[in-house]
Amino acid sequence: MTLRDVFQAISGQPALLFMLLMAIPTGAFLVNLWSGGTAEEIIKWKYVYAVLVYLACIPGVFAVTLNLYLFLFERQSVWDMNLALQVLPILTMIATLMLIRRKIPFDYIPGFGKLSGFLTLIAAVIGIMWFIDRTRIYAVTYIPFTYIVVGFVALLLIIRFAWSRIF
Repeated sequence: MTLRDVFQAISGQPALLFMLLMAIPTGAFLVNLWSGGTAEEIIKWKYVYAVLVYLACIPGVFAVTLNLYLFLFERQSVWDMNLALQVLPILTMIATLMLIRRKIPFDYIPGFGKLSGFLTLIAAVIGIMWFIDRTRIYAVTYIPFTYIVVGFVALLLIIRFAWSRIF
């Protein structure tokens, strides 16, 4: 079974996928209602919030990475997007993170820093791969390798800074 087969099987049941992905922000909304109003009551729910963040971010990050790959390397048209697989997980991730952020700062959610670091690493690697693909730097290069490494580190720091500003 290939990844394309998995995507086709999931696309055959879009209502089920929609219900599964919409359960995550719905769960975040319900936890926001049940967690109380004081900081002591809210902090007791931090592990539930962590589970919700990971349930939302794993498919969301995968969808972002898939979209970047398809648009940058496979040159897929926007008109050929599979909304259930390429857009809905991202919208679910954004909605869940916004709901959770209203109730508890991300600093108190266990493992959130590792998740944002992982996303930064993915974005930096895809950026470098796209740069190498576009410039054909792997075929003939006059650029010293140290410049490439410095560029990679700079790109990583810029992406990390931008991510911390967003959330």
